[in-house]
Amino acid sequence: MVRQTMLPLKIEKSQERDFHRGGLALLGEFILGTGLPESVNRHLPKPGSGAGYRPSEYIFPLILMLHAGGRSLEDLRIIRDDKGLREILPLERIPTPEATGDWLRRMGTSGGLDGLEAVQRDLLRQGMENDATGEYILNMDVLGIEAEKGSAAITYKGFRGYLPILGHLAENGFVVADDFRQGNVAPSAGNLEFLKKCMKQMPKGKRIRNILAGSATYQPGVINFCRERDVGFVVGVDPDKRILQAIQNIKKGGWKAYGTGYISHTTPTTRKSGMALRLIVFRRPYQKSLFGEEEAALRYSVIATNRRESDRYITAWYDQQRNAGMERINDLKADFGMDRMPCGQFEANALFFRIGVLAYNCFRLFILRSLDPAWHRLRVGTVFWRFYQIAGKSVFKL
Repeated sequence: MVRQTMLPLKIEKSQERDFHRGGLALLGEFILGTGLPESVNRHLPKPGSGAGYRPSEYIFPLILMLHAGGRSLEDLRIIRDDKGLREILPLERIPTPEATGDWLRRMGTSGGLDGLEAVQRDLLRQGMENDATGEYILNMDVLGIEAEKGSAAITYKGFRGYLPILGHLAENGFVVADDFRQGNVAPSAGNLEFLKKCMKQMPKGKRIRNILAGSATYQPGVINFCRERDVGFVVGVDPDKRILQAIQNIKKGGWKAYGTGYISHTTPTTRKSGMALRLIVFRRPYQKSLFGEEEAALRYSVIATNRRESDRYITAWYDQQRNAGMERINDLKADFGMDRMPCGQFEANALFFRIGVLAYNCFRLFILRSLDPAWHRLRVGTVFWRFYQIAGKSVFKL
């Protein structure tokens, strides 16, 4: 012991180690408790030699890095340099950012995506096994990611990048499926196949009872599929001439005041579905522009549904659920770094994106199972500052 002469301080040698991310260590312990590393090693291709890194030795540090605010593979050094965290968690070996990039490129074309899909099923089964409900609301959304990569294509919005589609649940926020897509793939492409994929990912005894989606999902295949399986749907509609004519035929007394405009419905037989659909129409107030009257289609918001509640209820419910869904999309994109991709190869970025989705689901499961209900609606950025960054101390008994 050394006594200081200026201040009454004491310095003692100790086996204790302080580290900056005590909350992140608890998250890591929780992830280990779910058996995620074992699931990853079981479902993903194994290393070519006994000395090679196991799949979990790549994915576990990546998940921790994304929770810690990392935004590129170089940020893996946040985890590599945290000696206290590495003492607490099984992080004896962490690949370099360069090795991780090589692994992403290799796994992106050799079974990594299918393996991670199976890992997601394992995690979803744990996440929903104690849910009181067996029926869920699925929100389908397209996420735009700008990327100046050689493998990226120009999107319909004019930027170069990717347009992955996501299916996520309103009740718990879990992403049940994702499909990483090129920027030039139409948002309406493969929506029915993606819906079937979401249903396949659901654990045994759980089912999707309702779907919400934008106008890209308004197509006969999806609508007929939902009708055949008694699945409720509420989807946006881009009104064409036939629908606009049906709207014009609504009698004046058929419109009711709603919000800042008026609401009504019509049931035209559309060419797209081949049968009559209930279309709920919200008419917004408008003014003539300086150069003429506003385009007719811009005056109306239209949604198609097979549900039986009132127009007001369906419209309010749809708006509420879609807004909540966009918040989840923003969490994944901004707080988990999915607004930028690390590699020039499309398949490698698809694998990285799926790891990001896995990290997001780990976050949802962690706060739902471990934290007070007051935390359940917080974004990961808030949890980062309030919880992950709490200082910790590792203590070893000699």
